[in-house]
Amino acid sequence: MRITNHPSPITAARTYLVGGAVRDRLLGLPPGDRDHVVVGATPEAMIAAGFRPVGRDFPVFLHPDTGEEHALARTERKSARGHRGFVVHADPSVTLEQDLERRDFTINAIAEDADGALVDPFGGARDIEARVLRHVGPAFVEDPLRVLRAARFMARFAGLGFRVAPETMALMQAMAAGGELSDLVPERVWQELSRALAMPTPSAFLSTLRAAGALAAVLPEVDALYGVPQRAEYHPEVDTGVHAELVCDMAARLAPGDAVVGFAALAHDLGKARTPPDQWPKHIAHERRGLKPLAALCDRLKVPTAHRELAAMACREHLNVHRIDELRDSTVHDLLARCDAFRRPERIAPLALVCEADKRGRLGRADDDYPQGRELLRLHAAATTVAVRDLAVDGLAGPAIGEALRKARIAAIAKARGAAGEAGSARPGAC
Repeated sequence: MRITNHPSPITAARTYLVGGAVRDRLLGLPPGDRDHVVVGATPEAMIAAGFRPVGRDFPVFLHPDTGEEHALARTERKSARGHRGFVVHADPSVTLEQDLERRDFTINAIAEDADGALVDPFGGARDIEARVLRHVGPAFVEDPLRVLRAARFMARFAGLGFRVAPETMALMQAMAAGGELSDLVPERVWQELSRALAMPTPSAFLSTLRAAGALAAVLPEVDALYGVPQRAEYHPEVDTGVHAELVCDMAARLAPGDAVVGFAALAHDLGKARTPPDQWPKHIAHERRGLKPLAALCDRLKVPTAHRELAAMACREHLNVHRIDELRDSTVHDLLARCDAFRRPERIAPLALVCEADKRGRLGRADDDYPQGRELLRLHAAATTVAVRDLAVDGLAGPAIGEALRKARIAAIAKARGAAGEAGSARPGAC
């Protein structure tokens, strides 16, 4: 096959479309990135044909016209523990089947030639039809990251009816039991988690890892939630871990593709695992208790600042938002101030979404209305209409100006509620 659209084609090479582009077409999903494997070429021939090398660990090139990735066919051999412990071999003698054999799942080990014919030596198309996520071969166990990839693929495809093949789950369980996941670098764990949280069914990521015995190794703070009971009148699902799954799925429904909201949804109730068992099923002060395990999780996985900050706000404030109608006007103001919402007003809409996901992420409550979120946004908007320039601050300085601004914003909140500031300050339910 010839690599076309360039004046110096590689005449002896054969190029195949591979991986996700082929899989998603067979699933009837919108096409994503188009990756190719090139059989029978050398790096020198690729460069001579105008391809730009970009691979650090193995030969990958960008097409001079389309910019699509073209990787030379390669094999991999395990040389040490962990995700990076591989020796890569790429030369013109490596066959297409050998390249496909090193891949993780059969649904990702399908190639398509220039005429649209499939090359499917491991039955990936059959597994797509049967909705089964199955490993390609015994080399699956050599890369612990594949346990997380399986869970992430389930987060994407569970809604299409996919399940993990029993023999694949058995291998994942053996890998988790053998301690291989402890060798994963935090950045790769975070990458898989954040991608899963942006998928349609993040709960499948958690449940798959838990079924494999791997959740405790990568997300111990989340794993600790399972088996912790909640009050059934508020949480018909009772189990806090199940609640976390429901909240993550609701967040994916309310904010599709938003891993920042998704991470806050995942982490908002971590404090319930810290409640002494003799206090169950109540969880007094779980908001405060959750901040320490949240910080530990974020430090370990090097969670980005935006994700970390929203998660901390949601952990600390979600009960206050749920009862916003009971809060004093001054308490609403102080909630907003703790969130730095006057300097960073863009923070409040995501917080409202996380709180809505928490309230609706309960068994039988998915279609409930959540007016508290709208009220938070409305009162925030009212408070932000007040600026220092609008106040009579002549003769005031420093803290006195800040206090005058605070009082004016509280008055704006009271007005937005349709009541005088003094009457609003008498409302029950202060923080």
